[in-house]
Amino acid sequence: MTELSDIPKYEQAYRVILDRLKAGRYPIGGRMPTEGELSEHFKVSRVTIRRALDMLVQDGYVESRQGSGYRVITLSPASDTCLTSFTDAMLRAGLEPTSQLLSLTTFKTGAPELGHLPADMQARPITRVNRLRLVDGNPRMLVMSHAPAELLQGATAADFPESGPAQSILRILAQRFKLEWSAACEDISPVVADAEMAGLFGIEVGSPILRQACSAFDDDGRTVFHEDVFRTGTVSFTLSKQNRQPNHLP
Repeated sequence: MTELSDIPKYEQAYRVILDRLKAGRYPIGGRMPTEGELSEHFKVSRVTIRRALDMLVQDGYVESRQGSGYRVITLSPASDTCLTSFTDAMLRAGLEPTSQLLSLTTFKTGAPELGHLPADMQARPITRVNRLRLVDGNPRMLVMSHAPAELLQGATAADFPESGPAQSILRILAQRFKLEWSAACEDISPVVADAEMAGLFGIEVGSPILRQACSAFDDDGRTVFHEDVFRTGTVSFTLSKQNRQPNHLP
């Protein structure tokens, strides 16, 4: 077991600041304490604090702006998959995301409602969480999140907050239910709105909408969860040549 004294001071500071970020002490879109303030708090040099903050930048939690310090951009850093936080993106843009829990249902193995899921999920009981995501009070997305029932044991409506950073499904799955994933794939296709979707979005039945289907997998290739997102409007992507791989923690 690694003793705290064996961990470099910059990494000790990194871990404490990261814990505070995840606890909501520094809000998304807000500025971090200055290097000077953190240096004084941790009783270390500014060089040490700068290294800790640079690790948070590398991991995607904060960004550094010349002359304005460090700003929190997400609590669920983007990866090279579809698993990015809609909640954080809206908060970062100064908008107010909220959620409405529509249903929380567990299906038996082979239920017809599971026929579109990956094969390994169809062979297991599945819990589905349907939520309507809104931005500034306007319906934006219908999200259907599926996970093996044994991984969501004891799930209740209270596990799915309707406001604030905690409403992010990525944080709910990772923090409340301890789900872990290392890869994901995504498919985007046009569909038409059925009566339920039309009612939620305030559009005509049969109107064209987009369906984003994303499956997340663990290290053994098993599907941990699958999400279907139905939305009006467009979807845009930003691609980069270099992938970010956090590798500084033991």
